[in-house]
Amino acid sequence: MKKQFKLGIIGCGNVATAVLRGVVLSDFIREKKIIVSDCDVKKIDAVNYLGVRTTSDNRFVAENSEYLLLAVHAKDFASVAESIEGVRPEKVISVVSGVSKATVKNSLGVGLIKVARCVPNAACAIGSGAIAIDMLDYNKSTDDTDFLSNVFGVLGTVVSTEESKLEAAAGVNCPISALMLIDALVDAGVKNGLTKNEAKILAVQTVLGVAELVSREEESLSELLMRVCKGDLVALKAVKSLEDAGFRSGIINAVDAATEKNEESE
Repeated sequence: MKKQFKLGIIGCGNVATAVLRGVVLSDFIREKKIIVSDCDVKKIDAVNYLGVRTTSDNRFVAENSEYLLLAVHAKDFASVAESIEGVRPEKVISVVSGVSKATVKNSLGVGLIKVARCVPNAACAIGSGAIAIDMLDYNKSTDDTDFLSNVFGVLGTVVSTEESKLEAAAGVNCPISALMLIDALVDAGVKNGLTKNEAKILAVQTVLGVAELVSREEESLSELLMRVCKGDLVALKAVKSLEDAGFRSGIINAVDAATEKNEESE
């Protein structure tokens, strides 16, 4: 039976709000074909300007949506699952951190349910996110995979991968390392005579520019690093200083820590 809504979302936090804004403003889905539920009236009020249907009834959303997006905190997942007990959604998308597809399926008590699991990051809020998705359950239908790619494509760059790699993806696309790098560059600039605003502009643009350079070049990262350093004594001194300070191992350890945290929360 055809559902009343194309996309239903349970939870109206940052990720859900980014999805709503992205798909509505891009005209990918008409606002009247989207419904979102949350028990927090303030969060619901904050998305009313988009023209989507809103409610506090999770069950109504689950029963009447073709695609059901679960966008709640892991600590709230059990209560959400309980609130829609007995409903049999066919297509579920989960952005619940650290909760496996098997847990979603078992909690909803259905056998034939399709679950896609997604790991977005904070930059999705401005359409520049990095999003890893396991959409294996949807692979038999290009309509389904295209829908997933389009929904999250408006939030940034999508990488399709296996669920076993999602914890590692969450570690890599965690914004903390990049934020701390920029913060350290700003502090170093101020220490050496720049104003904070001057240092911030230069640091941000440097990170943006290098990211764009890496994405365009066909060279490996190590080859690119060697080319940038070749004949540049200042760059070579910077590399040595970073290596002596354990910069690379620090980043790797941070990703390891973020990966382990996501695994522990399942």
